Amino acid sequence: MAIGIISSALANSEKILASDHGSVVAINLFVALLCGCVVIGHLLEENRWINESITALVIGLCTGAVILLTTRGQSSHLLVFSEDLFFIYLLPPIIFNAGFQVKKKQFFRNFMTIMLFGAVGTLISFGIISVGAIRFLKKMNIGDLTIGDYLAIGAIFSATDSVCTLQVLNQDETPLLYSLVFGEGVVNDATSVVLFNAIQSFDLSHFDSAIALQYVGNFLYLFILSTLLGVLAGLLSAYIIKKLYFGRHSTDREVALMMLMAYLSYMLAELFDFSAILTVFFCGIVMSHYTWHNVTESSRVTTKHAFATLSFVAEIFIFLYVGMDALDIEKWNVISDSPGELIGVSAILLGLILVGRAAFVFPLSFISNFTKKASHEKLHFKQQVTIWWAGLMRGAVSMALAYNQFTSLGHTQLRGNAMMITSTISVVLFSTVVFGLMTKPLVSILLPSPNHLTRMLSSEPSTPQSFVIPLFGNESEADQSNQNVRRLTSLRMLLTTPSRTVHYYWRKFDDTFMRPVFGGRGFVPFVPGSPTERNDHQ
Repeated sequence: MAIGIISSALANSEKILASDHGSVVAINLFVALLCGCVVIGHLLEENRWINESITALVIGLCTGAVILLTTRGQSSHLLVFSEDLFFIYLLPPIIFNAGFQVKKKQFFRNFMTIMLFGAVGTLISFGIISVGAIRFLKKMNIGDLTIGDYLAIGAIFSATDSVCTLQVLNQDETPLLYSLVFGEGVVNDATSVVLFNAIQSFDLSHFDSAIALQYVGNFLYLFILSTLLGVLAGLLSAYIIKKLYFGRHSTDREVALMMLMAYLSYMLAELFDFSAILTVFFCGIVMSHYTWHNVTESSRVTTKHAFATLSFVAEIFIFLYVGMDALDIEKWNVISDSPGELIGVSAILLGLILVGRAAFVFPLSFISNFTKKASHEKLHFKQQVTIWWAGLMRGAVSMALAYNQFTSLGHTQLRGNAMMITSTISVVLFSTVVFGLMTKPLVSILLPSPNHLTRMLSSEPSTPQSFVIPLFGNESEADQSNQNVRRLTSLRMLLTTPSRTVHYYWRKFDDTFMRPVFGGRGFVPFVPGSPTERNDHQ
């Protein structure tokens, strides 16, 4: 008996060692692929069509095909897709860095337009895609899908992926468009996830106006509390670093505390069932406004590049994995007898995405323009087309939500569920590759780069024109040649007689109450031996 126990233990240990070895091999290959994506992305930097997202996706597809051939159709991926891997480890650094690097003045100046597009627009898109799915997909008899499944489809395909477009748009040349596309993307992802969770939690068999009002109240409750949690986490980190002077002994502790506090805010939001995306986004904004100015200069450089690097690697990881997982043979085997239906379902979903996006971008842009008086603050037609195009691509958020709804631990044998998973993969691949390939040429046509303005900036750094450009770089092409004198006059008036705007009162409140307590620009603590001290002496 003892011998039997020992032999079984040895057999189990051999299996564990074999599985560990397999995991090590898989991780090595995946890291090597990540390195390859970085190198190839650098070589294609000046390419008119390709960006790093598409590069990673194509490399993932090619790798999946090779693995599929070498395993004789058994598997196509090195790592099993995990919702936790995406939402707990990969998404936080991307969203946090987005908030940390955003130009806050542009973002909050256009906050109402961003909320219109990100929240109201997502609800409109969700409604159109859900109604269209019920109307068209039911007739195709693709499987046993419930009303909850059709509404989940609306939430899944309302989630945009603006990474490709943001890689092309320049935050300095088109600050208005960049802040709108970027801000809408964050609010859209948060709204889509909240919508999806609400669909899973509500009893849709007895849906009425009371439940609809309850949902609206729940959404506002989550939005406000998630934002407050992110703000509080950012303020707490700023206060601790300002009071304890970490830079006196170790800059490593400053950087570590910033990273850990940011991640803690995300995990606390997950713990309390808030919108973790909104929480970590606003935590990033607050940290960049207060905490970042409280650390030593070396820590500022380190954190800025560390957060950007983590975000960059996470984005490449996601696209690489989506490309590999797209060829998972198990899901395709279930619907292998009906390729025509797969093409039909994918085409319908793409059509609904196009219509749903157009149904809110152009009407809401009209409403936004109606409330703006200055011409440079209004969205002109070419800018509206760019915003519409920026939200057509679907990515990892859609994939993760689809896996949550239609699979169990990434696997399914039900025909309807397999059809929806493969259709989601098809839509993500098509929109990312085809729409992504057309993004750079489209943006260069609709929003030509103002090269002559760049030359003027570099040749006349001290002239008034040199600081007219950043403030008014987002204006339409039609106003560029004949209004320079009027703009300069308006700028001089603005500098000599500041207008009493919301931003003016916020700055007054910030300088009087917030910065003396939490630090920030102009309130950096004196840290002996730091680069700040050496600069002061110089």
